[in-house]
Amino acid sequence: MGIIKSSFSFLVGTMCGVYIAQNYNVPNIAKLMNTGIIMAKHIEEIYRKPKKRDED
Repeated sequence: MGIIKSSFSFLVGTMCGVYIAQNYNVPNIAKLMNTGIIMAKHIEEIYRKPKKRDED
């Protein structure tokens, strides 16, 4: 009885997640995160201070 009771919320959550993913337009989190990282790198390159050159 203990294992069924402890895994009930996990099973219900999994079933709800599958239902939502199949019936609604859920964004792909991995793709969204990758796009955010690319945008952050681009912004960093634009606003980065120029490197100092040692002129002797």
